[in-house]
Amino acid sequence: MAESAARRHDVVIVGAGPGGYVAAVRGAQLGFDVAVVEKEPTLGGTCVRVGCIPSKALLESSFLYQEAMGSFAAHGLKAQVELDLEAMHARREKVVKQNTDGVAFLMKKNGVTVYRGTGRLTADKRVVVEGEETLELEAQHVVLATGSVVATLPGVEVDGETVVTSTEALTFTEVPPRLVVIGAGYIGLELGSVWSRLGSQVTVLEYLDRILPGMDLETAKEAQKALKRQGLEFRLGAKVTGVEVSGGVAKVQVEGAEPVEAEKVLVAVGRKPNTAGLGLEQAGVELDERGRVKVDIGFRTTAPGVYAIGDLVPGPMLAHKAEEDGVALMEQLAGIPAAVHYDLVPGVAYTEPEVATVGASEETLQERGVPYKKGVFPFSANGRARALGHTEGRVKVLAHADTDRILGVHAIGPRAGELIAEAVLAMTFGASSEDVARTVFAHPTLSEVFKEAALAVAGRAIHS
Repeated sequence: MAESAARRHDVVIVGAGPGGYVAAVRGAQLGFDVAVVEKEPTLGGTCVRVGCIPSKALLESSFLYQEAMGSFAAHGLKAQVELDLEAMHARREKVVKQNTDGVAFLMKKNGVTVYRGTGRLTADKRVVVEGEETLELEAQHVVLATGSVVATLPGVEVDGETVVTSTEALTFTEVPPRLVVIGAGYIGLELGSVWSRLGSQVTVLEYLDRILPGMDLETAKEAQKALKRQGLEFRLGAKVTGVEVSGGVAKVQVEGAEPVEAEKVLVAVGRKPNTAGLGLEQAGVELDERGRVKVDIGFRTTAPGVYAIGDLVPGPMLAHKAEEDGVALMEQLAGIPAAVHYDLVPGVAYTEPEVATVGASEETLQERGVPYKKGVFPFSANGRARALGHTEGRVKVLAHADTDRILGVHAIGPRAGELIAEAVLAMTFGASSEDVARTVFAHPTLSEVFKEAALAVAGRAIHS
């Protein structure tokens, strides 16, 4: 292709997921001529299309089904409820479409050019787009934002029918009588919860001796107890060595134990950077030992003019982290000082109760030899939680023993994913537990549990 045929932009972003499309919007706001390359027919990436958004839609629908079946009577409500899975999926698809349409609108509103096709780098740092037609793009700045893909498990072949990934587990046309979930992280527990609520017998197999790896251990143990009471069975320290499928039934082989049978097997052992087919080697973009793109503090790769953000680079593999990466990068390119503090990126498992965390866990502080104080307060002592009828869980605040600065907050309870934002805000501005304790919280609210946990750091919680 002749050099004159290349289409020029200030910034070309490969990938229109949370990192890519948010970077595009911020770049356009800052005056850059921005283009986005996306191979999928709709924008929004894994999160919007087949991840965060559709899973939350099913979690909400299945939660309401569970509430109607078991909790409405306590509110004086009598109802006969039956599951219409087809309608539930239709609602999920509607929610996804609203979000993907929203991303498309943002691109149009902000004047971002969208190219449909698969993008790859060339040796001279151009981007070739292969779609209905082949195009070549040229830009001063090329941003890689292709996200991540499902990690595989040796010996386990995903067939998309009986042995599936999270993508297929969102669209089961029938409730599987038995479901085995391999992996007790966020994705496995959330989708396991969905199908358990709808009637499936769910068994979770986890290689480690705990669930929710990386989260505060005490909080994770509380989550396991809660999910076990809901009917999920956990087998920890279980090394899956293979899966045999025959007649629509899978036998999951576990080292040193009897096989576990199920009609569906969900492989949820994590995700890995999506770097295949990007032309990285040809362009001189290097990867680290874990397959992530090597970048410096300014998101620069080893190839001049090429940047990477989101799941491609170190840090939590979370949509909101990718968004912040995208914003920080665009602002840096515009000469605005910007950075993302990865130790203040919250994590949420949208189970019931929700589990949310930010900052250091007790285990981390102990390993580092950091002196700390702990304050804990239960939702069972909170008036709003009692009114809701959801009192399971608690909030834990960890503060430095000498300075009182908050080092970590770990919550399990109703709407903990919303509550954790207050903790992130407090920690972002270097708040102490005393600062939170002296803040006025509306009553009655669930967020008062955070205030009481902060008070408990100094042993002066009011309502316990």
